[in-house]
Amino acid sequence: MTTRAAAGTATAKATDTDTHCPYCALQCGMTLRPSPGAAGGLEVVARTAFPVNQGALCGKGQTAPEVLSATARLTQPLVRDAASGDLVPASWDEALDRVAAGLARARERYGPDAVGVFGGGGLTNEKAYTLGKFTRLVLGSSQIDYNGRFCMSSAAAAGTKAFGVDRGLPFPLADIPKTGCVILVGSNLAETMPPVLRYFTELKENGGRLIVVDPRRTRTAEQADLHLAPRPGTDLALALGLLHLVVAEGRTDEAFIAARTTGWEQARAAAMAHWPELVERITGVPVPKLRETVRMFCEPDAAMVLTARGPEQQSKGTDTVGAWINLCLATGRAGRPLSGYGCLTGQGNGQGGREHGQKADQLPGYRMLADAAAREHVAGVWGVDPDSLPGPGRSAYELLDALGRDTPDGVRALLLMASNPVVSAPRAAHVAERMRALDFLAVCDVVLSESAAMADVVLPVTQWAEETGTMTNLEGRVLLRRKAVEPPAGCRSDLAVLHDLASRLGWEKGFPTDPEEVFDELRRASAGGKADYSGITYRRVAEEDGVFWPCPEVAAPPPEEVNDDPSNDHSPAQHPGTPRLFLDRFATPDGRARFAPVTHRPSAEEPTPEYPLLLTTGRVLSQYQSGAQTRRVASLNAAAPGPFVQLHPRLAERLGAAEGDRLAVTSRRGRAVAPARISADIRPDTVFMPFHWPGEGRANTLTNPALDPTSRMPEFKVCAVRVELAAD
Repeated sequence: MTTRAAAGTATAKATDTDTHCPYCALQCGMTLRPSPGAAGGLEVVARTAFPVNQGALCGKGQTAPEVLSATARLTQPLVRDAASGDLVPASWDEALDRVAAGLARARERYGPDAVGVFGGGGLTNEKAYTLGKFTRLVLGSSQIDYNGRFCMSSAAAAGTKAFGVDRGLPFPLADIPKTGCVILVGSNLAETMPPVLRYFTELKENGGRLIVVDPRRTRTAEQADLHLAPRPGTDLALALGLLHLVVAEGRTDEAFIAARTTGWEQARAAAMAHWPELVERITGVPVPKLRETVRMFCEPDAAMVLTARGPEQQSKGTDTVGAWINLCLATGRAGRPLSGYGCLTGQGNGQGGREHGQKADQLPGYRMLADAAAREHVAGVWGVDPDSLPGPGRSAYELLDALGRDTPDGVRALLLMASNPVVSAPRAAHVAERMRALDFLAVCDVVLSESAAMADVVLPVTQWAEETGTMTNLEGRVLLRRKAVEPPAGCRSDLAVLHDLASRLGWEKGFPTDPEEVFDELRRASAGGKADYSGITYRRVAEEDGVFWPCPEVAAPPPEEVNDDPSNDHSPAQHPGTPRLFLDRFATPDGRARFAPVTHRPSAEEPTPEYPLLLTTGRVLSQYQSGAQTRRVASLNAAAPGPFVQLHPRLAERLGAAEGDRLAVTSRRGRAVAPARISADIRPDTVFMPFHWPGEGRANTLTNPALDPTSRMPEFKVCAVRVELAAD
């Protein structure tokens, strides 16, 4: 093992390291090979034996080591100079002292809930777990949430209601090519997670059918046997209309409904109020396409529905996902081999990040803070009184909206870790305004993001290839990211930061810096919970290419059952993990899935004469999330250098706009300007903007923070706008 590198440099180990990509929830396997001439000192080599991607990587994964370069990242702490107002270099002791003092000052003056913590879906399981523990024990605050709330929370809420547990995919990706039909709702996976597209290609090669639901004809939709292009915000009506036709055509599985579900009569009645012609008027999808969708979905013996951010990032996202789950339950396409509903989780650890305590209402193991038994169990692991744990806090946007407010429940100080909300949050200009109003802001990040640039203290932390830790991919497969390179001398791990802050705030013990030690504690805290990791170890994860949760620890046999056979190592049998959920029963108290009695309702904003168009947002192939990392990679920036406004030729003609003209898009919250990209691949009543960039083209300046009443998901995917030529 090499020693820690000098400031601003990174030193690779002498051997190849099998690990995983730092970006999306596929967590593609890769091998990092020392290469002194390469950016970051590492070369990415295909890891063909890893089952999820079998060596395939997108451009982001192939260029991931470039962010390790000293020119792309932070290498020393920064503090705000009182005289100049600039961020200037500082020692770690000075920076940590300032952070501890800023957090303590807010807590002492205004109470523990005046201190907030905002985490990220890219944090390892160990970091997410420790961040939640730090917030609730050291700070005594309930005010913690994370940017994953903006990704999968509606699917998580709907899945929990229906099935009793939320795991993105209840089956491995390898099952997709073997099913008969997939309805893919609101996902452009050809650009957001390209290596997974091969599963859908294999599906079609095997005779299966792919139906894509998206307002745009994306690269993914081009692969479909059938493309449905509903008006943004009408996915709920679409799902209800399909269920209406299933009932009307006699395609329900009455035996499955009777044996394995509850609530069918109410859900059926709700669906029957959404007849095909009404659904066509609401969605714009012609009735013949609705009927063809039902036929393609119901004719094979097995089928799946997979959703992503399209139907989920709505103020009715939970109900929308519930309606798609209803379609699976009514046709017997759930809880059976090669069938079911699944969510395509987005962020690298979006799954694990919501399981182990950095979400406002949860404790490790997917336990709920409001559950007395859950509090008692976790408090026992932590060695504290259950009554000392704070209750549930605010959701992500509500937390950001409370920043800097001079009110009894205002948040005066914030610790921000692995997130860039001034680009990624809805109503982003307002979020930036709230962050500027804080008494104190500390940021832990790899790069000087737009949010970090606003901080009073910036702490440079290690990143994926410079540390070891576990991630949980979209299948529920717990994986091991291995350290491949020593970080620059000026960087420390997030675990070390939390340890040092805890020590300064009076907690000398309980916050280890070794990730495996943290994981072993996480295992105990999760034991018996819905997301039970207690039977998972670093060794198993490494040897088995990941272990699917739930995986409880199996008790050792009683002494009388242990014989003296030397071949018996006296160790307990291992639980194999659970690649496929619900085959015997659902995770509800009675083992039955719950139908959702939902009806369509309009989006929070509908078009008006002043705002006659709909805006929807999303990602592009060469950028990721807020772009804080990918915008620092030259080849990715060259492929996607900036924002744009995609609009239909008829709309462009009406506006007098030509390709490349600067367009101003205005909503009730603000204005964004970007060049026109004219395409017949989008509906004439809709415009699209990617959200990866700050500045005048920041799409999230426009988006609506109207919240789903259950998941507290903001309505990123639809808001009313007007579009006009921008003045020079």
